[in-house]
Amino acid sequence: MPNLSMSIPHQLGRAEARQRVTQLLGEMNKTYGGLGKVEGTWQGDTMNFSHTVAGFSVTGQVAVDDQAVRLNVELPWPLAMLAGGVKEKIEKEGQKLLAHRPK
Repeated sequence: MPNLSMSIPHQLGRAEARQRVTQLLGEMNKTYGGLGKVEGTWQGDTMNFSHTVAGFSVTGQVAVDDQAVRLNVELPWPLAMLAGGVKEKIEKEGQKLLAHRPK
């Protein structure tokens, strides 16, 4: 299966970045739950996730470290054709999600 990989830098610290990723997963399920729920399980600072889109299984990992969040998604070949546009959107939204916000 083709992969979609990216690394999004942050200056939040590991705990805050992980919290934001977890919060985003909940928001996605609330907003897009009718399209199927994204299932995610944390093992340390790595979340393994799965989702079914249009009958295709999409799986991957989100790894949070002190300076970046790394995303690796295994795409079935029919969805891989859309990967370029999807990657661009995920990177843009990820940068917003991980932007430093003063307290």
